[in-house]
Amino acid sequence: MQEGVRLRAGASKGDIREKVWDYLEASGLAEFPRPVHHRIPNFKGSHQACCSIKELDVFNRASEIKVDPDKPLEGVRLAALQARKTLLVPTPRLRSGLFNKIVPPPGAAKETLRICATSQGIKEYSVPVGLDGKARVDLVVVGSVAVSEKGWRIGKGEGYADMEYAMMVSMGAVTEDTPVITIVHDCQVVDIAEELLGDHDLTVDYILTPTRTIKTNCKRPKPRGILWHKVSYEMLGKIPILKSLRYKEKQAGKDVTLQDEQPALANASKSAALNEKAMAGKTRPQASMGSAQTGQQALAAFVNKLIPPHLPAELSCSRKHMHRACTKGPVGMTARIFPSPGTTREKTGSSCAEQGL
Repeated sequence: MQEGVRLRAGASKGDIREKVWDYLEASGLAEFPRPVHHRIPNFKGSHQACCSIKELDVFNRASEIKVDPDKPLEGVRLAALQARKTLLVPTPRLRSGLFNKIVPPPGAAKETLRICATSQGIKEYSVPVGLDGKARVDLVVVGSVAVSEKGWRIGKGEGYADMEYAMMVSMGAVTEDTPVITIVHDCQVVDIAEELLGDHDLTVDYILTPTRTIKTNCKRPKPRGILWHKVSYEMLGKIPILKSLRYKEKQAGKDVTLQDEQPALANASKSAALNEKAMAGKTRPQASMGSAQTGQQALAAFVNKLIPPHLPAELSCSRKHMHRACTKGPVGMTARIFPSPGTTREKTGSSCAEQGL
């Protein structure tokens, strides 16, 4: 682990991300796009790290490679195109499908291939691959914010790399033996506590840095498919292809119950709502009574100022009217201080004795 990245005991995934992002920026290692926070960070030496993939047998044997669209992986995409391998790149945020296949022009020169490997080239030289495209991925390359030498990976926190892999399992595009590689700076190789990992988290088999090639020999199982009980309606709406995969798995007899459909979660939410309502019912009348009493006291003080007790009898009578209104609560107060239309002056001016005051 690089000396500059210091992690406190019990650091969360979020803590680790922030430490790595901060260190890359503060040490001058961060590269475009900046700032690297909330991204798979690009770094100085990323192209060198990417080039070392050519020395791996798993790369040389692969014919179809899936590489994430992140900037620090641009060198891997170029290496795949130069080696005439089939290059698959996930669609941005999986909004319009799972993969795009990069198809360079026939006889493309090195410079054209370099453009094809960029984000602009992915837009200009790609064709979508549908669920029926029968992709067979031999190698997966993902970006990371942090990774441990044991192969435990932390992404930027949105879960897309984990979901992409799970969807590939669901499609039959990868198996548990399909190797996974990540490209990072040396300082991004840190200690990660295993308890931070969930069963949906993707692990890696190789880590490539500007100075090292690390084979992790990771024994922790990779995701075995989409964990539908962790998928929400919101996620289903954001990633349309999930709906198609869910339908196919449901037809195959698999349990595709969503997070929002879990009976235990639904009952817990209902119970919490009822408890909240009950608590509100207990506290609201007391609060209302206190507010009403405070308001009545304030209005009585205002009446004392408005109509002093030493005024003539007619106004004193009105003063008593208003004081009684203060003691009747909000409804009586409104009715007495602001008489209904048609109330005569004689009634307002009648004696206190006639009105029973």
